[in-house]
Amino acid sequence: MCMPQLQYATYDVFTDTRFAGNPLAIVFGADPLDDAQMQTIAREFNLSETIFVRAPEYAQHAASVRIFTPTKELPFAGHPTIGCAIAIAEAQYDPGAPRDVLLVLEEKIGPVRCGVRIAADGASFAEFTAPKLSAQAGADPSAEAAANALGLAAADIGFDKHTPSLFSAGVPFAMIPVASRAALAGAQLTTNETSAVLGATEVFVYVRAEPDAPHSFRARMFAPEIGIVEDPATGGAAAAFAGVLARFENLPDGWHTLPILQGVEMGRPSLIGLEVEIGDAKLTGARIAGKAVKVSEGVLFY
Repeated sequence: MCMPQLQYATYDVFTDTRFAGNPLAIVFGADPLDDAQMQTIAREFNLSETIFVRAPEYAQHAASVRIFTPTKELPFAGHPTIGCAIAIAEAQYDPGAPRDVLLVLEEKIGPVRCGVRIAADGASFAEFTAPKLSAQAGADPSAEAAANALGLAAADIGFDKHTPSLFSAGVPFAMIPVASRAALAGAQLTTNETSAVLGATEVFVYVRAEPDAPHSFRARMFAPEIGIVEDPATGGAAAAFAGVLARFENLPDGWHTLPILQGVEMGRPSLIGLEVEIGDAKLTGARIAGKAVKVSEGVLFY
């Protein structure tokens, strides 16, 4: 008896180097799968996210997609959006010459407009406009709670005007600033119940980069409640972080480029491009960008 099968690929995202960045599984032609099957397959891949590509509701769009962690579905996530947009564009056009492609992915949060630059050789690049502006998602966690949850001293929490906060651009994150890169490296969650302690299942810990660095911030992201012990790169957190920057950085009106380096402590360095637009001292736009490179492809039996 012939078993049903689907094509899949894996990409490393927010990097131009295989075996760095954040690995992503992409399952194509996933229309026959129900929710339980998609969740089971995501648990089998056991990556921070798996994205399932389905026929779009609107013909002018590239695809409808569903995004799952090993334990739950997400309405939106950044590294699956970047990786999937690149995978669809690369499958649509033969490699050989750089090409720019515009496409729209239908996500649970709504349509996400993506721009892809296909590389003739190496890693392709994608950028998308955040489908929802970051906004505060609840009461600020206390510095004491943040320090206890991360196994740090109270003096390790906060820098400049930054204090712990809760922001969401589709998925809520507890945003925890730390005072030094040593504190960032030493952070270790002491609880798996971060939603009760910090107000969100995802915890984004960040610090300002050294003055001459080619990035603006260093970060780590923990989400053990949803099956992610630590994430090498979190585009959804970067989209939410735009609200943090608008609140604490006193940015002038206009666009600002503020890249984030994540995943260093895991041995999977990832560079997340973040552009933030400020108008009348408020957040008015955000874009997330990065490269991705294919690592594997194959057939999935289900």
